[in-house]
Amino acid sequence: AAGSCRRRRLAPLNEDNGRFLLLAALIAAYLSAGATVFSALESPSEAAAQLRWNRTLHNFSRIFNISLPELRAFLRSYEAAMAAGIRVDALRPRWDFPGAFYFVGTVVSTIGFGMTTPATVAGKVFLIVYGLFGCAGTILFFNLFLERIISLLAFIMKACHERQLRRSGLLPPNFRKGPAMSGVGSLVGWKPSVYHVMLILGIFAITLACCASAMYTAVEGWNYVDSLYYCFVTFSTIGFGDLVSSQNAAYQNQGLYRFGNFIFILMGVCCIYSLFNVISIVIKQVLNWVLKKFECRCCPKCHKSSARLGRRNAITPGARLRRHNISMDADGQYDSDTEGRRLSGEMISMRELTASNKVSLAILQKQLSETANGYPRNVCINTRQNGFSAGVGALAIMNNRLAETSDSR
Repeated sequence: AAGSCRRRRLAPLNEDNGRFLLLAALIAAYLSAGATVFSALESPSEAAAQLRWNRTLHNFSRIFNISLPELRAFLRSYEAAMAAGIRVDALRPRWDFPGAFYFVGTVVSTIGFGMTTPATVAGKVFLIVYGLFGCAGTILFFNLFLERIISLLAFIMKACHERQLRRSGLLPPNFRKGPAMSGVGSLVGWKPSVYHVMLILGIFAITLACCASAMYTAVEGWNYVDSLYYCFVTFSTIGFGDLVSSQNAAYQNQGLYRFGNFIFILMGVCCIYSLFNVISIVIKQVLNWVLKKFECRCCPKCHKSSARLGRRNAITPGARLRRHNISMDADGQYDSDTEGRRLSGEMISMRELTASNKVSLAILQKQLSETANGYPRNVCINTRQNGFSAGVGALAIMNNRLAETSDSR
């Protein structure tokens, strides 16, 4: 009864849908909290700036004997000139080849500073087509970069782990020399940790942002905090456009600075993209933990039955085991003794436990041997699932390569 009630309750809302709804609720709460904080921080400053501007406008109109409508019309023309890229101080051309290359780079990377925008109809139409394929290709490039940086980190972390095992005497000194020992049995219980990868990527991103900020402070004349702010806004592809690098008419060592600016932005965007995806895996684990905590609490009958099951049983089946039991029940592979135990909510039979452990062990061995031991990455984990069951894109890459995500699959 408890199992059937639980299946009826999870039928309209499975684990994936529950995780999605929980994340949507958390994002809505996060957005509301951020809006509250920024409104409290920035609103007084905005009101004070508006008051100062109105006072300055009236004083200018009175001193120079210019009517306010004429003065406002002149300021509107100035705003239009600013939108077109015209400034009082001399700036670099916006649409020469280097400027246009800078623009298309911000388009395909979705940074979108906004300091340069196409003004012609033909340019706007071309941007739609150009951005469609350019953004898709750049996202693919980011995913491929993520795949390779995770593989590189896994190789380095595996080498460090092997060295640690040699020092402790748990691994023979000629481990790498013997080809027979480099197969499935070597380091079968090890896989790179998502938390270690997140720490390494975080340190690298901070180091990269600090070095780039030092360059921008020296060349652009910004203070260091503004440079750090620009690095985060740019590397995360937020791209407000209030600070934009390489916009002055001339720089000392201009070619070298433009090259360094391009390399810093490219590496920063790739690194932050990888870090964001690792953090998303951690967030997914937290969501799974929350869902597990709230599992079956909305149904008192199921909760009571599960509590009684925990008290009476020496062995309680896990979530994976219950899924295998349901599939095996559909095939009619239980005997009368097993059926009676399952319906009464008591201890599972040894036949169920042995069969489930064999399946779980095979899946676990395939997962652990992918990155650490050089197995192909396209090994099918569960042949009963379709091609999208393991996820697509960056999330699937992280799931296939890091240890802590194996349990959630």
